[in-house]
Amino acid sequence: MQQHLDNQFAHRRLTKAQVAKRTFFIILGAVLMAVGIEIFLVPNTIMDGGIVGISIILSHLTGVKLGLFLFFLNVPFFYIGYKQIGKTFALSTILGITVMSITTAYLHHVPAFTEDMLLATVFGGIILGAGVGLVIRYGGSLDGTEILAILLNKKMPFSVGEFIMFVNIFIFAWGGFVFGWDRAMYSVLAYAITFKTIDIVIEGLDQSKSAWIISDQYTEIGDAILARLGRGVTYLTGEGAYTGDDKKVIFCVITRLEEAKLKLIVEAVDPSAFLAVADIAEVRGGRFKKKDIH
Repeated sequence: MQQHLDNQFAHRRLTKAQVAKRTFFIILGAVLMAVGIEIFLVPNTIMDGGIVGISIILSHLTGVKLGLFLFFLNVPFFYIGYKQIGKTFALSTILGITVMSITTAYLHHVPAFTEDMLLATVFGGIILGAGVGLVIRYGGSLDGTEILAILLNKKMPFSVGEFIMFVNIFIFAWGGFVFGWDRAMYSVLAYAITFKTIDIVIEGLDQSKSAWIISDQYTEIGDAILARLGRGVTYLTGEGAYTGDDKKVIFCVITRLEEAKLKLIVEAVDPSAFLAVADIAEVRGGRFKKKDIH
């Protein structure tokens, strides 16, 4: 079965239209993020969280171009993303981060759109969030902090969201010492706006999602989810109200970064399968921990 699944996915390819659409929106998202950073935030010494925030501080302290820090600080996470989520995610991520880094370098000397701190905070956060949201929605990521959080979640008693929050507290505190506490507070506000905008763009920012799948090929789909995502599945028995036929329902819990990969898995095995994905506020107990994929 494992070899059959590997062969099936080895020959499964996205169509040219799908690849073009994914590439376009990842590039657009990366460019929007660069605009938000270099045209609104950086000229007004306002930070974002995660690797971007660290890069902004290091660039300010060293004089090295921001784009270089954005790229090289994220490089280690390409490999992590490849091992934990898959090749498509890793390629999408490296494309987004490369475009973002190059664009920030080109925009570095472009004058700020506004010197009003509040306007820069609000519009910078919105544009930044829209860019990040687009990249995540189409299967990539622009910040390695989240990938690291997902990896460490298997070994630490903290959720992904809690880990990211702790990291950002230290980043904004560091920024307070470097740029001043008023700038740090504006940065927190910009981060909150970015976070909410991402939520709007990708229609749900919760770290965990539940997936319900109904298909006559439930065994193949379940095995593929286990093999490709390392997530356990539960088979439930249902009955069609219209036909009265017994149906097997697959239930599993995934992270939001794995949603795009799950959709490809289901479509590859059974394009006519019913798939419903919903946000989950909290996951406790059970076997949600990701299994190692070899």
